[in-house]
Amino acid sequence: MSESQPLSTELVAPIQFSGRQLAERRIVSHDMADSRPADAFRDLRTQLLARQEGRPAVSLVSAVQRHSGGSFVALNLAAAIAFDESRRAVLVDCNLRAPVLHERLAVKAERGGLVDYLEGQVERLEDILYPTGVARLMLIPAGQRREASGELLDSDRMRMLLDSLRGSDGRCSVVLDGPAVSSSPDARILSQLADFSVLVAGYGRETTAALKEAAAVFDPRRLCGVVFNRVP
Repeated sequence: MSESQPLSTELVAPIQFSGRQLAERRIVSHDMADSRPADAFRDLRTQLLARQEGRPAVSLVSAVQRHSGGSFVALNLAAAIAFDESRRAVLVDCNLRAPVLHERLAVKAERGGLVDYLEGQVERLEDILYPTGVARLMLIPAGQRREASGELLDSDRMRMLLDSLRGSDGRCSVVLDGPAVSSSPDARILSQLADFSVLVAGYGRETTAALKEAAAVFDPRRLCGVVFNRVP
């Protein structure tokens, strides 16, 4: 691939998850008995979309440290974007050392994932774009685990992938689920490729010093703020 090419994000979805299945997977939905989680992610979605000003954009979600809920926030932000029937969301699992989104969304990455594409084992971006049980939400799974992930993420092929997703459709938002800031330099690399970044902190878990240190990794002009996960 010598240059990025726009692609279609119109994919035929499998059977959609039931309300019970969504709850089991901790994915927000329109008809939750307790609407507060869905409302919180709607608010985050609205803030990000306002910053985009109608332009296609890529948003990175990364936690201060592992187990603070970065993947949970990334998945539910994408799901909240997909609430709107006029929009679509593409969720990209960039946590190449410990991917979880394919399991949470019950996606069998039979054609490969992000790693396979970045290593050139899969040529077409469309082949690693999978529909999910959440309407209008598509997933690019991580694929094969890789400890040495920095070179793959900081590559021309990764840049072309994001440019293709940006150019696919003005109604399509891209959310990157990045690794924790404390676990590798990958979050910093991804923040330089994304248009916006969101930092996730475990409520009552991170110190003020740890938050400041993690936030310093990101360009302050692109950092949208901090989301506190597991707030009582």
